Amino acid sequence: MNETLTTEQKLEIYYWMTLTRTFDERMVNLYRQGRGLGGAFSQRGHEAISVAVGYALAPDDIVAPMHRDLGTYMLRGMTARRVFSNLLGRETGITRGRDANLHGAGDMSLGIIGFISHLPLSLPVALGAAMSFRYRGEARVALTFCGDGSASEGLFHETLNMAALYQAPYVLILENNQYAYSTPVAEQTRVVDLAERAPGYGIPAVIVDGNDVEAVYGEVRIALDRARTGGGPSIIEAKTMRMLGHAIHDGADYVPRDLLAEWEAKDPVKRYAQKLVESGVTDRDELDEIDHRAAAEIEEAIDYAEASPFPDPATVEEGVYAE
Repeated sequence: MNETLTTEQKLEIYYWMTLTRTFDERMVNLYRQGRGLGGAFSQRGHEAISVAVGYALAPDDIVAPMHRDLGTYMLRGMTARRVFSNLLGRETGITRGRDANLHGAGDMSLGIIGFISHLPLSLPVALGAAMSFRYRGEARVALTFCGDGSASEGLFHETLNMAALYQAPYVLILENNQYAYSTPVAEQTRVVDLAERAPGYGIPAVIVDGNDVEAVYGEVRIALDRARTGGGPSIIEAKTMRMLGHAIHDGADYVPRDLLAEWEAKDPVKRYAQKLVESGVTDRDELDEIDHRAAAEIEEAIDYAEASPFPDPATVEEGVYAE
């Protein structure tokens, strides 16, 4: 895509990447201090993907993020206050204290379908939204995410086959972060590039450096524009690395240290900061100001969450739609 980002847009993208990284670091610290409640899933290493996607989506589009797509949640309007309140089980959280993590953290007023824990069950749900847009003739797109492990599930194939058959306005971001919990990609499939499967469905696919935020943004914009104008679904395989374990309890001792070191050298936030300075977009002083602003926002969100009340036990049956 040849669209050029303005200086203002590049600095906005850096702000969102820094905000998600700062959120992630403080979340991990809280849980290690015993101040968290539910599950915590670090998205360190995924900032370029989640921010690029959130920045590319149109206001009327629908997105179904996963547990490592925090930047997308926040760019859609899910504030750090609400997310931290949810992680700490407070009434002011997204699920009002029902689920102390990002599972089910949806808000359709923001165009967010809540994350479905069993992977890849968000895929057919997002496809349903895409099909509704097609039936109504609306220029809208449904976008969702899955990981390399989900690409080994039957539902992945069934959903993409149907999306292709009906030319649904549907975009799938395949976050290949090397490990499905503790299982590396090489022990899941003989295919090196998971995007190679796309021609079997009749779907175009690209592979992108998932640690290059502008590259991801460009490919997402192309896929969204294609879907919005009747071109059907796309797959974008974003190659990155999950830099911490599956969840807060997982030390990830199974990951080779040299592999982590290799990907740490390609850290998406540091890499973008370096690019902005070296290309003359900004200087380190301005980036430091953005870093401080993001840190202050996250500290305020934590204070807000910890000061918020726990839900009233008498409301435990509210919002329960099945028994």
